[in-house]
Amino acid sequence: MGDLFENKQQNAVYRDRAKALVEQMTLKEKVSQMLSWAPAIPRLGIPAYNWWNEGIHGVGRAGVATVFPQAISMAATFDEDMMEQVGDTIATEARGKYNLHRRYEDRDIYKGLTYWAPNVNIFRDPRWGRGHETYGEDPYLTSRLGVRFVEGLQGHDPNYLKVAACAKHYAVHSGPEDQRHYFNAEVSQQDLWETYLPAFRALVKEAGVETVMGAYNRTNGEPCCGSKTLLKDILRDTWGFEGHVTSDCWAIKDFHEGHMVTDGPVASVTMAVENGCDLNCGDLYVYLEQAVQEGRLPESKLDESLINLFATRMKLGMFDAEEAVPYNKIGFDQVDTPAFRAFNLQVAEKCLVLLKNKGGLLPLDKSKLKTVGVIGPNADNRKALLGNYEGTSSRYITVLEGIEDYLGDDVRVRYSEGCPLFGDRFQNLSQPNDRLSEVKGVCAESDVIIACMGLDSGLEGEEGDQGNQFASGDKPGLKLPGHQEEILQAIVESGKPVVLVLLSGSALAVNYADQHVDAILQGWYPGAQGGKAIARALFGEVSPQGKLPVTFYRSDEELPPFTDYSMKGRTYRYMQQQALYPFGYGLTYTRFQFGPVEASAAQVGEAGVDLTLSVTNVGERAGRETVQAYVKAQRPETPNAQLKAFVKVDLEPGERKTVTLHLPLSAFALCDETGTAVVEPGAYTVFVGASQPDPRSVQLTGQEPQQVSLAAERRVVIGK
Repeated sequence: MGDLFENKQQNAVYRDRAKALVEQMTLKEKVSQMLSWAPAIPRLGIPAYNWWNEGIHGVGRAGVATVFPQAISMAATFDEDMMEQVGDTIATEARGKYNLHRRYEDRDIYKGLTYWAPNVNIFRDPRWGRGHETYGEDPYLTSRLGVRFVEGLQGHDPNYLKVAACAKHYAVHSGPEDQRHYFNAEVSQQDLWETYLPAFRALVKEAGVETVMGAYNRTNGEPCCGSKTLLKDILRDTWGFEGHVTSDCWAIKDFHEGHMVTDGPVASVTMAVENGCDLNCGDLYVYLEQAVQEGRLPESKLDESLINLFATRMKLGMFDAEEAVPYNKIGFDQVDTPAFRAFNLQVAEKCLVLLKNKGGLLPLDKSKLKTVGVIGPNADNRKALLGNYEGTSSRYITVLEGIEDYLGDDVRVRYSEGCPLFGDRFQNLSQPNDRLSEVKGVCAESDVIIACMGLDSGLEGEEGDQGNQFASGDKPGLKLPGHQEEILQAIVESGKPVVLVLLSGSALAVNYADQHVDAILQGWYPGAQGGKAIARALFGEVSPQGKLPVTFYRSDEELPPFTDYSMKGRTYRYMQQQALYPFGYGLTYTRFQFGPVEASAAQVGEAGVDLTLSVTNVGERAGRETVQAYVKAQRPETPNAQLKAFVKVDLEPGERKTVTLHLPLSAFALCDETGTAVVEPGAYTVFVGASQPDPRSVQLTGQEPQQVSLAAERRVVIGK
């Protein structure tokens, strides 16, 4: 979209209308409208409105809705078109539920149209508890998926937003959770502009995202929700953002209680509004009245924020005639429909990443099986389907249920929970590991074992989430918690074929499984239909097609300190060691062959370069491959080859297609020490194939990406 609306004239009309409305308000009324639970002003025809809504993978916390796989799961699809369709589905259900709630004058929290999604923070460290809300560790992938998700949420009507999306948490935010209210993320200008800002820039400049949410932490000394650098210099002045900014919830009080950059509430709210934070999720903005009365803040600054806020509500059609807004026709009957449930299943199937498949164990042939053992704490764990900020599904299908439904009466399923997800025993009076004998018994009776392990959102999530047994939400390490690895060893020692299904929102160091288990399927948090999707993949109804949006490390000892925000040694772009499973890696049930790459030009020019190659399915099953292009600048002190383009291709057995990937000039740019993106003259290598070109990916796939050498003749400044 490129701006808040393609219809800029309409955008100006809304801002003029908002200005006229704000001019009629008293100071007390103005202050009330800058709180996230804004009360009604009957004399001006302003209904009450609560700005807080969640929707990172479905309408959250507001009753029944389609519960899609968690964001990190959907990132594994590398599927831009799907992401827009998911966003559009969420927006349809959001409108259907909003219209229902309006009918009954229910204007409570989580029932509006301003959705605080997506989370486009970079998942720089696998220990961060909220990483599963994101699209992974790569700024390019995050940008592409985030842009299309926002376009799906906001829609393409020239006059109205379907819902208002929000880019969060701006910026440089990825833990530690237990320090976020006072933590200062120190980052170089190079890392800031090359890693932490690109996705926010893309959502503002390309998708026209309506809202930006500030982060809790400080960035280079400034609290993000009151940062002149982030909110004024970059967001408004450099990028031209015209929507509204909201604080994260209760973040403004952190200015004086945690960050200690102000001396109290009045100074904190003054700092926030002065630097462009329009909305307070929380109640501290009640002090704005005092700030204005004491002369600390001109009332005109409140007016600026209120114009931004009411323009958003007007773009959503809240002040127009009922029949004028097309989205008002969306009824509650368009929530949780059979079509949406079917689409959710397709999404879940696309998310699955096949990490190992020794001897082609998968897919399983049920006609050759009499008994299947299903073992592990995530086999029948609904919480492991969901991730956080979830909605309520009308039906959940766990992995155990999906396998039982698929096999029916033809194959017997034996089940053991194996061990708690985190604790050491099920019964307080029992000895530790009190299901071990049951595990061994199930193994003895089974032809194949499906072990279901990993984490759930009770172990990794946001600080303060109830039930989080690691307290802060962050992971203390990368190993399977509790007795899971002991149970897995017992399963392997049974001598039966073993498939490990991992449900988690982040990378785990499953070194033992990599060495000893026959097949490993990363299922993420696969949504309400997840168990059905996993069963269909295990038994060959669909072929896994996902690729890892994060690096799976061998140990957390390989990682820099969690509090270090430098990108040195982090993620596939800067790490020096070989991964357990690399970013961009994922197997299928078939094999793809790539032809040589043809570049449209040998020199990198203003128009960029088009890369063309053939892809052939040389296996015996239909499949979908993600063709990935990585760019490496051939000069010292530059990052590893970085993802700069990708495309999905569907192929039947024996089928060949020609695909083209476009690399714009900016794909060859790197940021200098000032954060300015520059294409330097010299040689560049572009790698195209099913993975990145690192040795571990080549070892795992048995295939080296195709490559082509290009050159840039002159220095070109791309800018910020």
